[in-house]
Amino acid sequence: MKKMKKFAALFLSAALVTACVACGNDAGSGESGSSSAEESSSESSVESSEESSESSGAESEESSEASDAESGESSEASDAGTEAGGETAGEVMSYADYVAAPLDSQVVVETYVQAKQSWWEDKATLYTQDKDGAYFVYNAACTEDDYAKLTPGTKIKVTGFKGEWSGEVEIMDATFEIVEGGDSFIAEAEDVTVLLGTDELIDHQNKFVSFKGMTVEPASEGSEDAFLYNWDGSGEDGNDLYFNVSLDGQTYTFTVESYLCDNTTDVYAAVKNLKVGDKIDMEGFLYWYEGVNPHIISVTAAE
Repeated sequence: MKKMKKFAALFLSAALVTACVACGNDAGSGESGSSSAEESSSESSVESSEESSESSGAESEESSEASDAESGESSEASDAGTEAGGETAGEVMSYADYVAAPLDSQVVVETYVQAKQSWWEDKATLYTQDKDGAYFVYNAACTEDDYAKLTPGTKIKVTGFKGEWSGEVEIMDATFEIVEGGDSFIAEAEDVTVLLGTDELIDHQNKFVSFKGMTVEPASEGSEDAFLYNWDGSGEDGNDLYFNVSLDGQTYTFTVESYLCDNTTDVYAAVKNLKVGDKIDMEGFLYWYEGVNPHIISVTAAE
């Protein structure tokens, strides 16, 4: 019986040892599984972080390249605009810049009204000048109220296109604004008598000028009339007056522009009273039409 108890005790001890060993293996297996899971999660996190970093870098690089491309295009567009325009749009030009500007290009000048030729259907034609040169402004957009404000000496800013018609250089398709608080300038007549017949005369185009000691010639060949209504004699009182004057054997045709000086003015009456052979002094604007063709505003007996 004791032997049976002893055997039973031994058996129970062996079973207990076996159970403990088995339990220890299970616990080790659990720790190993947890460590493996943690390592897998860590590796997955690192890979995800690396992929996110690479993706962010790629997006940043693409954004930087796009920004550079846009900046380049903007710079090229700006350069192209500068090359095309030459000067910044709206920048006021000097008279020298205006002379150098090609025909049909946009021009912007500040100048002073010297005389008004006409206003019709919200269009004004003006003789203007500054201390360096003169500008004939043809059919600029202008209300009747603004036209009334354009007294001699008024400073205006004119924006338009440089054009030419039969030799006359002018500013066309223009708009203007009165320069508020601007100074005033009225040109004195510049004596250009000695320049008649020279290439230098055109450099004074559109200026207020004078001619001294010229001789009245027949208005047409074989006639003793000193003037014509219109260039071909087809007009009547109130139309333009054309008359010929000479100097040193050369004859030139001058005009009283009826829109500028109508048949109620002193100069209109003076030209109608001219006689062939009269010696006269004149003042006017150095207009051009197939050669010099001044628009005369004053005629007096030569001094």
